[in-house]
Amino acid sequence: MKVIPAIDIISGHPVRLSEGDYSRKTSYSLSALDAAKAFEDGGLTRLHLVDLDAAKGSGNNLKILEEIASRTSLTIDFGGGIRSRESLNSAFDAGAAFVNVGSLAAKDPGEVIRWNEIYPGRIILSSDVRDGFIAVSGWQENTKLEIIPFIRDFIAHGITAAVVTDISKDGMLQGPSFALYGKLINELPGLSLIASGGVSSLQDILALKELGVSGVIVGKAYYEGRVTINEMKEAEC
Repeated sequence: MKVIPAIDIISGHPVRLSEGDYSRKTSYSLSALDAAKAFEDGGLTRLHLVDLDAAKGSGNNLKILEEIASRTSLTIDFGGGIRSRESLNSAFDAGAAFVNVGSLAAKDPGEVIRWNEIYPGRIILSSDVRDGFIAVSGWQENTKLEIIPFIRDFIAHGITAAVVTDISKDGMLQGPSFALYGKLINELPGLSLIASGGVSSLQDILALKELGVSGVIVGKAYYEGRVTINEMKEAEC
């Protein structure tokens, strides 16, 4: 299991949202590059970088991606506002190893499947869940797409990795959605599941590892001092 620290960006600065609500954000004083370098220095190799401005349609932070990619050796999966071939190529050109696609996957799945044919293995399905249904556009828009059939269709077309975020848990530090992840693992054996949202402690990370997820994203728990980089690295091992 990979432990993947997260950096969410608004206006060039790291932030964390509570339940995906842009009006309930916590900003942090360290720069995104300094945070990334600290993860690298601690022995972590992956980074989950999310452009919340692009997700909302109010700009982009590709310069942050380019800076981190060029000045660290971290393997970056990047998401937020990837809704066109141009934005996809821009993310890869800026240094992303993988790209998370959410809103477009719900609205034009065929296009996302075509992207995976061009960049095989480099497209990660970003599946943000509210009450069992997919939410899009920076979590501001609900759909009628149920999570399991939604992911199953993409697995059938070769996209097997998905970051699954229970929006009600994200940024709340109240524990991950273990029941949701257990159900996904049981019903979708071909899924490489990356759990996201709600991690509050090392114990949560270890419980997700025991559950069988292939990766876990850690955000607010790190920034609030509840999980250290050393603990994240130890949990991987």
